[in-house]
Amino acid sequence: MLTIDDCIALSGLTEAEIAAIAEHEHIPFTAATELGRCLSASDHGLDVVRTMVLDDLWVAQRRGDAVHVRELSGILDDFAANHAEDGTVRYDA
Repeated sequence: MLTIDDCIALSGLTEAEIAAIAEHEHIPFTAATELGRCLSASDHGLDVVRTMVLDDLWVAQRRGDAVHVRELSGILDDFAANHAEDGTVRYDA
C-alpha cells in the first residue's frame, strides 16, 4: 500500500507545491498528488503548476491576505529553484 509520503515522492513535486495545486483546483490533497505527478511528467506541465501557484498568489493579493501571499511567494521561489534545470519553467510573471 502506498502512503501519502510515497505519493508525494512519486509526484516529483514538494508537499507545498501539491497543496497549491489542491487549493487552485479545489480538490483533495491526494487527488492533487496524482494531478501533480501527471503534470510533472508532461511536456509543459511544470509551467501549468507554476501558473496555478501564480493564480493563487494573485487571488491572495486581491483579498489582502499578506500571510498567504508570503507563503505562496516562498512556494514559487522554491519551485523555480527546484525545477529550473529542465528549461521549461520561467519565473517572470
